Amino acid sequence: MIVIGVDPGLKATGYGVIRIDDRTRIAALELGSIEPARKDSFAVKLSKIRKHLDDVVVRYQPSVMVLEKLYSHYAHPVTAVVMGHARGVICLVCAERNLLLVEESPKRVRKSVVGNGNASKEQTRLVVASFLKIAPEKLTLDISDALALGLAYANMKRYSG
Repeated sequence: MIVIGVDPGLKATGYGVIRIDDRTRIAALELGSIEPARKDSFAVKLSKIRKHLDDVVVRYQPSVMVLEKLYSHYAHPVTAVVMGHARGVICLVCAERNLLLVEESPKRVRKSVVGNGNASKEQTRLVVASFLKIAPEKLTLDISDALALGLAYANMKRYSG
């Protein structure tokens, strides 16, 4: 099975494509970060996210996309609205390519991957890097979060049958 994890953002949308063989062997196929130019308009940023993710989906033909659930803090309501737009174009890719969309909370993902739902982004990056045998310095936080989404999905599938 091929899974793509996506950590949405307008400045940087991290993604990681992993292959899961017989629920025991997992390998990273591609990882990256979509980073539109700061000068790009809001619409162009969203378009770049959609186009890049669509290209990755067409290339790898994953069966599922795991997307980080929207977290909204009362002190930053505008951030939630902006993130909602990014998530919208990501969901659009799923609909257009007939992909199963699974949403997971950061806390649940960290619990599954690190063993601690309150683990820091840095702790998560170290565990993901170790598990996938990738040098930690090659993983930005958005990329490691995206890979963690895919790994958490694999873990949950393994234990749910």
